[in-house]
Order: sequence, then C-alpha cells, then structure tokens
Amino acid sequence: MIDETKAILGDLIAFPTVSADSNLELIAYAADRLAHCGARISMSRDETGHKANIFATLGPEEDGGIVLSGHSDVVPVEGQDWTGDPFAMSEADGKLYGRGACDMKGFIAAALAMAPRYAELDLKRPVHFAFTYDEEVGCLGARKLVEELKAMDMRPSVAIIGEPTDMRIIEGHKGCYEYTTQFTGLAGHASGPDRGVNAVEYAVRYISRMMALQDELKKRAPAGSRFDPPWSTLQVGLMEGGQARNVIPSHCCVDWEMRPVVTGDADFVKAHLREYCEDVLLPAMRAVSADADIVTHVIGEVEGLEPADDNEARRIVSELTGANGADVVAFGTEAGLFQALGMSAVVCGPGSIAQAHKPDEYVSIEQMEACLDMLQKLSGKLTS
Repeated sequence: MIDETKAILGDLIAFPTVSADSNLELIAYAADRLAHCGARISMSRDETGHKANIFATLGPEEDGGIVLSGHSDVVPVEGQDWTGDPFAMSEADGKLYGRGACDMKGFIAAALAMAPRYAELDLKRPVHFAFTYDEEVGCLGARKLVEELKAMDMRPSVAIIGEPTDMRIIEGHKGCYEYTTQFTGLAGHASGPDRGVNAVEYAVRYISRMMALQDELKKRAPAGSRFDPPWSTLQVGLMEGGQARNVIPSHCCVDWEMRPVVTGDADFVKAHLREYCEDVLLPAMRAVSADADIVTHVIGEVEGLEPADDNEARRIVSELTGANGADVVAFGTEAGLFQALGMSAVVCGPGSIAQAHKPDEYVSIEQMEACLDMLQKLSGKLTS
C-alpha cells in the first residue's frame, strides 16, 4: 500500500495549492477518487469560486462517524532555496520531498489510499473525509465546513486531524487569532509635525501597548499549564507605513497575532487595546484631523483545542497507535473548530512540524507507513 500512497502523494504535491491560489484541481482529484469508492460527496466553494472544501462519507447515514481531516493548501515557496522543484515529489534516503509533503498532503494521501479498503468493509460506523482550503491563512475553509456540518442531520462524533506530529497524539493546542490594524493619519511636511497626524508614530504607541499586555499575559498563565510557553502570547509580524524621512506618514498597517491559552486572554487583550484606542490614541489623532482613524480587521480567530478528561478521539487513536500519553503543542490547527461543534478531536499525523514551511520539506516513508498502519487498524473501529 505504501507504493500506492506514494503515487497519490506525488499527484497531490503536483497541485501547487498555495493559499493565494486555487485548490479546485486537487479537490476535483480527491472527489474523483472518493466517488470511485462509492462515497457520498458534498463540495462547497468560497465567495470567489476558486477555493473549495470536500466532505465525503462512506458507510451508514447516521451520527457518530469518524472524520479524517486535512487542509489542502500549502505555504509559498518564493524566496526559499529548494534543491529541486518543490511541486514535483522526489525520493531520497527514505524521504519524500515536496511542498506540502508533511503539511499536510502526506495524511491526505494516506486517507485517500485507504478509502477503497474502507469501501469494501461492512461499515457499522461512518467514516468521513474532510479536506479544506485556506488553513494557512486563518482556517477559513474549515470554519465554513463546520457551519455546514451544523446544518446536517448527520453529526460525526470524532475528528482526527492529520497535521504533522511524528504520529504523536496531540490533545491540546493554543488558539490562533490574526489581525491587521490600519492607522489613518494626516500627511504633511516633516518640518511641521504638529500639523499632521503621524500614522507610524501612533502605530508604534499601539505596539508598545501590546508589549505591555504581553507582560500581563505572563502573569495570567493558568496554574499547571502544559504549554510551552505556558502563557498566551502576542507577536507583531509586519509593520508597513511611510514614504520618506521628510513626509509625515498618513497610513500605517500592523499585522499581529495572539495565541491564547484560554479564550478569556483573547478577550482581555482585545478589550484593553480597544479601550486604549478609544480613550487615548483616537482623541489625540482627531484633535488634529477629524478623519483620523484606527481600524482592526479580523483575519482569523481559530479556537484552541482544549484538553478534555473524556476524549473518545484520544482513546481511539491511543488504541490504534499504542501510544500511552498525549501532548500539547503551541502551533494551531483546525481541531478546535471541530471540538467547538461538539466533537472529540485529536491531532495525529505523519511527519514533523519542524519540516513544515521550510525548503526541501519532506515526510519520511517510515512515518507514512506508521500513518497507514493507524488507518488500517481504524477499520476495526468502523466495523464493530
């Protein structure tokens, strides 16, 4: 089966599904393979029509199914020094190379390879295949998919998200909240700074307030937190503004994120920043220009995966892999969205997160075989 899975992975890598581009060809490919197995298929597109999710089901039409989930999009390769073509899979030294090999087309390939085997079984429990778009830019596809699942009569109960974890069971991760804050000031000559509103300066003051809140978040770390670091984090990724040294900049843009351990920390940060803007920054800006403004756009707010004492997904994957424990990680996934729908969820998939987003990304054949072994053993959970 590993040879078939490698062939499928090669096909998937050949689709250059960078988040900025369409994933429709990959989704059509997956839909065709699943349709040949007799799966019931539902597809949905985003507003542009260039992105799509697929949700496919084998087995009885009833509640309690098991979801195998993966995102189809990958991060860009521009500016990275690849040894070969990132969208043509290559094999060397027991490793399969290509953009998305571990993050996370390896798991999707294994799931698609197993679909015909599941179709041959007398399934007592449904198995669902959920492949989404735009996870890398805010879990946009999964959010749409979860909303559609809410409207379905059939409600799955378990989700296995195959992000690269070295086949370790991950039962918890922080949320990932991403924002862009835009500052609109008033341009002018640098010789008269009081007659303008310097958008960059106000953005710097905003960032300084964020850094003070970052220190406050460290004090709010929950007792016994298993995360590393144990507190919620704030981070500024990009700041753009200004034209020249002698021009008061009228616009500035700040891209930032936070990764809350608990939702309350996110509420704490947003409330304090909103208050700071309304009570301090905006009055000062509008004292010079009534049109001055600060607007924050939500790029994505993805719930964290909260460890649960009673977790059927953890129990099932533990039995399949033989793992005795489960870990937590700092990076985010779509798992929290499934959990918020009322499903038990874990993250477990082939490859290492240390390889994700890097040049010469790879997944080892050994990891792929371990993933296939888990999915083959899942057959017993679907037929009993």
